[in-house]
Amino acid sequence: MLVLEGLLPLLVPQAWRETFKRMIELKDGQLRFIGLMSIVGGLVLILLSK
Repeated sequence: MLVLEGLLPLLVPQAWRETFKRMIELKDGQLRFIGLMSIVGGLVLILLSK
């Protein structure tokens, strides 16, 4: 997981920084939805890899 998370700041640091600036401005509900979609996406990838 950390390898995947480290790829964006390594390859495109400016885009990574801008994304986090935009995320800071989101409301709690919007961040929770993004978190939920990340979990669902991760679970789908795990299920497809079996």
